[in-house]
Amino acid sequence: MIENRKKRRYELRLPVELVRAGRQQICNRGETRNVSTGGVLFTSDAAVNIGQPIEYLISLPPAPNSEVRVRLRCQGTVLRLEESPAGKYENGPGSIRVAATMERYEFIRSKP
Repeated sequence: MIENRKKRRYELRLPVELVRAGRQQICNRGETRNVSTGGVLFTSDAAVNIGQPIEYLISLPPAPNSEVRVRLRCQGTVLRLEESPAGKYENGPGSIRVAATMERYEFIRSKP
């Protein structure tokens, strides 16, 4: 298979929270499968549509000896949906994989 991706993907399993789909507020948790500078693939149980704008938060692992919590707040568009034939994907929450762009993002820092 020929790889056509323009940006390198990193296989990362990080907590992700889907905050908004279109105009609808959502509080749905999942897990990233891979991340690049242009997009993300994550698991979810939320109903989203291809082409729909979304907002999501990715929780980054804490730095050693740090109490600061860092999350990446992202805005993008749903590109693709992959439904699990068994109803759940292996090793994580969510029955749907959502591929979305990462068009805008900002780092949010907070203390626990």
